[in-house]
Amino acid sequence: MKVRLKYKVGFLLVVLAFLASIAFVYNNYSFYDRPIAKVIEVKLTDKIELADGFQNKDSQFTQQIIAEIKNGEEKGNQIHLVNEYSASKAYDFEFKVGNEVFVTINANSHNDVDLTGTIIEVKRDKYVMIVAWVFIFILLLVGKKQGLFSIFSLIINAVILSYALDLYLDKPDRSLLLICSIGIVLFTVISLLLVNGFNEKTYSAIIATLIGTFASLAVAYLVITVTAGKGLRYEELQFITRPYKTVYMAGLFIGSLGAVMDVAITMSSTIFGLYEKNNSIPVKALVKSGMEVGRDIMGTMTNILFFAYISGSIPLLILYFKNASPLGFTLDMNLSLELARALAGGIGIALTIPIGLYTTLFFVNRKRTRS
Repeated sequence: MKVRLKYKVGFLLVVLAFLASIAFVYNNYSFYDRPIAKVIEVKLTDKIELADGFQNKDSQFTQQIIAEIKNGEEKGNQIHLVNEYSASKAYDFEFKVGNEVFVTINANSHNDVDLTGTIIEVKRDKYVMIVAWVFIFILLLVGKKQGLFSIFSLIINAVILSYALDLYLDKPDRSLLLICSIGIVLFTVISLLLVNGFNEKTYSAIIATLIGTFASLAVAYLVITVTAGKGLRYEELQFITRPYKTVYMAGLFIGSLGAVMDVAITMSSTIFGLYEKNNSIPVKALVKSGMEVGRDIMGTMTNILFFAYISGSIPLLILYFKNASPLGFTLDMNLSLELARALAGGIGIALTIPIGLYTTLFFVNRKRTRS
């Protein structure tokens, strides 16, 4: 009875938080310093057909927009805006009635009846909030208590990562890899303890995750050092004002953590699950079962890493191909770093399978000895 009451109270609190947050983002105009306008009328006034030397066709459109100012001194007044956008909408937007945008008001129009201004960007907080709540509800529906702790761990990890990056940005002479190493230890410990609790299964997964992650970084660092980074194109990092190789290694380090952690907890849960069902199961059978599970997940996890990293490069690949760039040059320019990240993560996954297996067996044997 108490458990049901606790779930009902928790559910009610989540629903109230959902309603309060949605109401807030739909009425938070006064919290912004920049003027916000809501589109109330849109008229398409011009269309221009464009083409380039490679026979790529596009169209340029012009919209005349009337919007209502929602905050600031001009609140309630209408503003006239002009918006130009392309058919691809890669760097621009097509606005519709109901859209909200950040604008600048022309100084010379304050005394006029009709205000004029320029659109800066779209106000997206309400959409982000809705997607965030969909994510939260799915986690709670599937994971229940563990789902709630997963949300807490995600928030805590985001705060830690933000603080770690601030530490590096404040003093660039600090070692980014050292900061990321400390962050990875905290990410791993907090995430696994919150989601799985304080038990030997969790301790095994933590140790396997840390060993597997640091081992994959060591292998990747050794390979890049020996080959002098040949074949890696760092052009996408050319605008940062920090050592680009260090920044890339730090990103590679953190990027492989998620997959390694997933493999480690899978191996630990599998071995402990088999042991709890049959306390007398021999070690050889546990090793065999663990390796079979490891082989099954190795292929899928490696593919997940590959698709996750490569998917972000699809728009640039299409851009290069549409402009008649050679296949080899296009792949070299856009995929070298992503493939290296995927390979480093794959190495971490492969290493974590035996590491996770034998780390878990150590805790299982210790538990057997105690009993």
